[in-house]
Amino acid sequence: MANSWWEIQILCDLALEEVIFWRLETFGCRGMSSQTKGSSCLVCAYLPQEQAHLLDVAALALLLRQDALCVGQAIPAVQWNLIDEEDWSSTWKQHWKPQDIGDRFLINPAWLPVPESSDRLVLRLEPGVAFGTGEHATTQLCLESLEMRLGEHPEELIIADIGCGSGILSIGALLLGAKKAYAVDTDPLAVKATRENCHLNQIDEKRIVVDKGSVERIEQLIDAPVDGIVCNILAEVIIDLVPQMTAIAKPTTWGVLSGLLLDQAKPVADVLEENHWIVAALWKRQDWCCLHIRRS
Repeated sequence: MANSWWEIQILCDLALEEVIFWRLETFGCRGMSSQTKGSSCLVCAYLPQEQAHLLDVAALALLLRQDALCVGQAIPAVQWNLIDEEDWSSTWKQHWKPQDIGDRFLINPAWLPVPESSDRLVLRLEPGVAFGTGEHATTQLCLESLEMRLGEHPEELIIADIGCGSGILSIGALLLGAKKAYAVDTDPLAVKATRENCHLNQIDEKRIVVDKGSVERIEQLIDAPVDGIVCNILAEVIIDLVPQMTAIAKPTTWGVLSGLLLDQAKPVADVLEENHWIVAALWKRQDWCCLHIRRS
């Protein structure tokens, strides 16, 4: 099949979700989502067929088995099959519905009409294969945190979005009134998705800069340190990025960090403290948490 994708489905204990996300990202999966029911979790991931052969996917299943055994969890059930890109797109659209987040946001799929009666900030989204639809607890926590941070006089604030994915956090900050956002991601498909979603939401091009890269790219793009940093990625990646964040921060800069399981908060907080950041608050939802940080 032309433009085919591997669809990988993993049924696992909820405690394995973060490990599985890390493994799938390392494997090269372009899009991932999860659904939680009780203590179980169904993780779905997508990978272009041209990037992996059948034996590669089978090897991935063995790695997931080993990861579970290493942490003393039940072995996840893994299955995979090839699907056409059009089939994947239509399946995604059938299951994703408009969603209220926090007090002010309505995340609305791009292919659905915008509700006329809503008094919320409507954020239209076509994520493609980029992370960030608003369904995951970490994305919700970040958007709710931005509501708090940008509640009063946001019009002069400049935001850095590290690992922007679909662009949902950058666009959310701009809809809340932020002056400008710098959005970067190491995945070119995420950069593409962010640019398309900016267009969907009629974001003025002067208010957002989207580029491939990470903290060092933001450092090259900005004229002065930013006011706020948002970062919703894996804990291991955040730990590596914390020392670099000083280069784009000033004494009053704050941050919103997520993508963290509750038991990962302490090692992240330790690294933050070593680099002159303080955890001012911790918000949690299910087994996930979001850190509000500021300069010490």
